Amino acid sequence: MDQPMDAESYDSLQRSARDHLWMHFTRHSSYEHADVPIMVRGEGAYIYDAKGRKYLDALAGLFVSQLGHGRRDLAEAAAKQASELAFFPLWSYAHPKAIELSERVAGYAPGDLNRVFFTTGGGEAVETAWKLAKQYFKLTGKPMKHKVISRYVAYHGTPQGALSITGIPDAKKFFEPLVPGGHKVPNTNFYRAPEHGDDLEAFGRWAADQIAYAIEMEGPETVAAVFLEPVQNSGGCFPPPPGYFQRVREICDRYDVLLVSDEVICAFGRLGHMFGADRYGYQPDMITFAKGITSGYSPLGGMIASDRLMEPFLHGTEMFAHGYTFGGHPVSSAVALANLDAFENEGINKHVRANEQGFRNTLEKLLDLPIVGDVRGDGYFYGIEMVKDKATKETFDDDEAEKLLRGFLSKALYEAGLYCRADDRGDPVIQVAPPLICDQEHFDEMEQKLRHVLTEAWARL
Repeated sequence: MDQPMDAESYDSLQRSARDHLWMHFTRHSSYEHADVPIMVRGEGAYIYDAKGRKYLDALAGLFVSQLGHGRRDLAEAAAKQASELAFFPLWSYAHPKAIELSERVAGYAPGDLNRVFFTTGGGEAVETAWKLAKQYFKLTGKPMKHKVISRYVAYHGTPQGALSITGIPDAKKFFEPLVPGGHKVPNTNFYRAPEHGDDLEAFGRWAADQIAYAIEMEGPETVAAVFLEPVQNSGGCFPPPPGYFQRVREICDRYDVLLVSDEVICAFGRLGHMFGADRYGYQPDMITFAKGITSGYSPLGGMIASDRLMEPFLHGTEMFAHGYTFGGHPVSSAVALANLDAFENEGINKHVRANEQGFRNTLEKLLDLPIVGDVRGDGYFYGIEMVKDKATKETFDDDEAEKLLRGFLSKALYEAGLYCRADDRGDPVIQVAPPLICDQEHFDEMEQKLRHVLTEAWARL
């Protein structure tokens, strides 16, 4: 328990939050008669609120805080860079930290992904990749190629282009019409496989072949790219079946379609590797990244492209007419370099790989609860799907999910001292993705708190 904030300061912050702060993806009516949770400090795998209460950060902020909270080395890297060169854009100029970081990131990336375009976040990175795909094909004599294939329930960001790639109807409906050209195919949720539910590998091939079918239906001459996460986040952590990405790579090569690995969540250790493409053994044409590259100590994202995609821009008057004021910000770049130093010096990826089976085994203990239907994921990235009936896999209807997730679980998890995500963008799930420094002690704490809350949730049904 930390020292709580004094009552006057706390009340002042609550008033200001209600009167002025527009929070993201937030039902503000929830705080009409309740306090806004205010986090004031973090240390290691824990965060502390203004009342002095301690919480295990079982979501790494938002799949971001790879090295945990309160790292002086990252804070000092930011302060040092700000004192030397706080800002300069990458618009026809460069600065040392962006140059160094681009080489470092390219060195980690698979194959010939050697060109790094910096943004400030993941949605911008996805937007960048789609724009590059469109312009690349215009410059190489295939101007009709502009469409994108992505998966049902997948989340790829909130900008208008990225939102068109996103496969969540409720995330899009208020902002339509969106950028045209986004088309959806089945995801790799084996728990609810519509085909080959008894054969994971056959299911994976079926799911990959749906991409080929979609390309044929749209016309290969019109499809520019396929956007896939290594492990799909939204819907509750769907890993790829064996051979899935290898089959997708074959399909993309056959139709001259670019494969974009959206690794905004999966890169930089979440799966025990710098990139998820390495974990699953496939070669993308582009990788998008953000979040974990700085462990959240400063905003940064980017897109890594193959040499082939850069080549048309190296001659004559051609340029990629795209950019962001704060992309590759000097302070963020310096923080990213310090973060990657820590990854190497402290063996973070090795730590994840050494402990991931223990994490899985601990979470799978929850399968003895009647409300837990499935536990799935890889690395330090898991979803726990809740069901009404384990035998039939019957899920909750919309009203029941609302009552379960927002009426009980979100508040109960918070009160139990566990920060994670109760999500109903697909079937109801709880997601856990802790800082990469966590070990068995933290896994046990997560399981015990989840068990307590889920047991109570079942009793209330």
